[in-house]
Amino acid sequence: MTCRTQGKPELFLLLVVSTLVALAVSFSFGVAQRLDSSRAAYPDSRTVLSTGSTVLGEPIRYPSEAPAKITALEITLEPGQQTGWHTHPAPMFGYILDGELTVDYGNKGRKIYRKGDALVEAISDAHNGKNEGGRPVVILVDVIGSEGDQISVPASLPR
Repeated sequence: MTCRTQGKPELFLLLVVSTLVALAVSFSFGVAQRLDSSRAAYPDSRTVLSTGSTVLGEPIRYPSEAPAKITALEITLEPGQQTGWHTHPAPMFGYILDGELTVDYGNKGRKIYRKGDALVEAISDAHNGKNEGGRPVVILVDVIGSEGDQISVPASLPR
């Protein structure tokens, strides 16, 4: 096959533009197909949580002083056990797998989280979690921070 565009810049330009348009349409179609197929692969999925702020309304900000690091923990608090007053240096997602957790945010109130509840915990506001129920509370915690970050930092009771 021979392309005869020599000496015809308009024809060459038209050929280039139509090729780029065809590639863009093909790429867009491929992306749309991948999105549709991923939705089809997880038809029973549900959004557990989608937010840009913590439970106390703080905007979520990611630390950037070091390489990113995600830490996932499963924390169990026995009846009567508590976390102690603390803050978090990085955003922390929590999901209550079992039981019930009461979190005291000092003068900002108390909140109760039950099995199936999801939250982004307060970052710079001191808080204390306590299992006030009769059975263990199990929490899946994902900390979205930086290399070297602590999971929590001890804090004083807020005034």
